[in-house]
Amino acid sequence: MRNFHDGGRSTIHAANGIAATSSPQATLAALDVLRAGGNAVDAAVTASAVLCICEPQMTGIGGDCFALIGDAEGNIRGLNASGRSSSRADADWLKASGLSDITKQSIHAITVPGAVDGWDRLLRNLGTLTLGEALAPAIALAEAGLPIAPRVAFDWAGNLDALANDAGGKMHYLLDGRVPDGGEVMRFPAMAHTLSLIAKGGRDAFYTGEIAEDIVNHLAARGSLLTVEDFAATEANWVEPISTDFHGREVCEIPPNGQGLTALIAMNILSRFDLAGMASDSADRRHAEIEAVRIAWELRDRHVADPDFADIPVDDLLSDETADRLAGLIDMKTAMAEPEATIPKIGSDTVYLTVVDKDRQSVSFINSVYSDFGSKIVTPNTGIALQDRGAGFNAIPGHPNCIAPRKRPLHTIIPAMVRENGRISAPFGVMGGNYQPMGHVAVMVNTAIYGMDVQEALEFPRAFHDDGQVDIEDGVSNAVAGDLSARGHTVARRKTPLGGGQMIQIDWKGGTLTGGSDPRKDGLALGY
Repeated sequence: MRNFHDGGRSTIHAANGIAATSSPQATLAALDVLRAGGNAVDAAVTASAVLCICEPQMTGIGGDCFALIGDAEGNIRGLNASGRSSSRADADWLKASGLSDITKQSIHAITVPGAVDGWDRLLRNLGTLTLGEALAPAIALAEAGLPIAPRVAFDWAGNLDALANDAGGKMHYLLDGRVPDGGEVMRFPAMAHTLSLIAKGGRDAFYTGEIAEDIVNHLAARGSLLTVEDFAATEANWVEPISTDFHGREVCEIPPNGQGLTALIAMNILSRFDLAGMASDSADRRHAEIEAVRIAWELRDRHVADPDFADIPVDDLLSDETADRLAGLIDMKTAMAEPEATIPKIGSDTVYLTVVDKDRQSVSFINSVYSDFGSKIVTPNTGIALQDRGAGFNAIPGHPNCIAPRKRPLHTIIPAMVRENGRISAPFGVMGGNYQPMGHVAVMVNTAIYGMDVQEALEFPRAFHDDGQVDIEDGVSNAVAGDLSARGHTVARRKTPLGGGQMIQIDWKGGTLTGGSDPRKDGLALGY
């Protein structure tokens, strides 16, 4: 139980259903769906669409999504709704292009958005609402407008120049040439119209109609290879989750091209250490986690790619033998030399949400446009900010993650789900681009080792090794920072917090749900 003298949040408790998102409007929309008789999938898609309006810098229909869906019997299905590169991005083109990498600024970083097809697939297979019904709250919000939340306004402010330099960005995401202030009402008429077209025409209105044609024509003028055929061929896929045991809990992740494998490798490594014998806020705990994730990063960069194009040795990477060998590389007194990376680490922006309904259908869901406002290219007619997810590719011929025709890039967004004794016990996720595997590790250590509740586990101060240094939040003590420095880490205080997150725990014996939402964002958990 938290110290009520502190400024933290209480956990949310309910018997029938809980929704937890990074926006109050999205959480309320999800709860409205649950109370009206919809299930967790209906609520999750509805909330995701609302988040496209509430947090356009983080997510949108110009991006991708992944989901894990669990049922009351403990079965888990995964959905990969990440988009692909153009069918014309072949080896001959790459050689002629002279590209040495695919940067966020490259027009070729824009891949076909997969989110709308993913939403449609989820609803048709596991939901009770139509796509039009699920989009209705987002359409109403886009038309009427909403006051911009504080964290959203903070993020938005850093994108003024980029949005001002794009005709569509200036038109749809600035107010008289400036970013909106916190609490100021922002309306999105073009997005309301675009979503209305999809509500009436279904996913085909996005992928085979005027929306796709408008996007392709707008990008073609800038040198994009994407075609209307690339959009028409887009299809989300059901996938089998990958998992590992962490202190008696089966942690399930989306398989590659997602980076969930990174978190599982790190958890396997940490299982070889006596974390229970280390204090939760100690330098020993921080050092062990940092080093485990650094090793997992190296393996991610070598192996994670589109499995249609590469043979990824998931079983070997998650084996006990591999975990033993990797754990032996960690010296608890000294930071290891920087692992050699084969591709750059790229940050991103994302929304994560989770919903559990009265029948205990559980959804762990994540949607993203990658960078703030994605590529910062917004089509004037549709108001869609297009993702720059293709920056997850590299341009190294022969590398598993080299850009190629109709290929999915390495993806940072990863939903997670915990299963205990054959039943789903906790859907959860942590936002923050490259931080996400580290966030999954920290949440699991906080709950499984240190017994924290879902809110405490999310609020706990964070640290992350990135670009050669350990970034720490304000809540990490100076003593721990100094100890990490003495072990050879370069330590720096973060100007902004690391990610966000949501989590719901299911108490099967008591018949209740417990939800938490990260205060690093504007959202909350609500139940009934």
